[in-house]
Amino acid sequence: MVRKPGKMYRNISKKAYTRKKYMGGIPGSKITQFDMGNLSENFPLDISLVVEEACQIRHSALEAARMSINRRLIKEIGRMNFHFKIRVFPHQVLRENKQATGAGADRVSEGMRLAFGKAVGTAARVRPSQKIFSVYTSSQYIDKAKFALRNGSHKLPSPSHIKIDECTVN
Repeated sequence: MVRKPGKMYRNISKKAYTRKKYMGGIPGSKITQFDMGNLSENFPLDISLVVEEACQIRHSALEAARMSINRRLIKEIGRMNFHFKIRVFPHQVLRENKQATGAGADRVSEGMRLAFGKAVGTAARVRPSQKIFSVYTSSQYIDKAKFALRNGSHKLPSPSHIKIDECTVN
């Protein structure tokens, strides 16, 4: 079966389903790294991508945005001039009631009877004005970091904006 579009899982509609200890067969998260760049230096600026609406962001969308932002930061700024951090983790397990289609599907599929669904992936539940990604850098690279975050925001299901803060500790 094909993967369904991300807009099906965007809205927060069900109770939290996060206790992986009691479930089997959950696909692993696609996110490979949560901290990238220069992890040892303290940078003066915190440039963050802030989500504007409460929603669920699938782990595949987070990984796509992470790859896009990280690639652009390395290319434009250089690996030693930033610290890039993912601030959310996909805890929420997404379920899907798979339906059979085609000839003879009415004998195979049970319809909506006992439609709890199987785990198909994970998502991060975010609330309005929550930071999703943060880039710590110096003031000379602020425009390039904003541009990288703006490019990564196109991969996320919610509208977002960029917030700049001064920081003392990463």
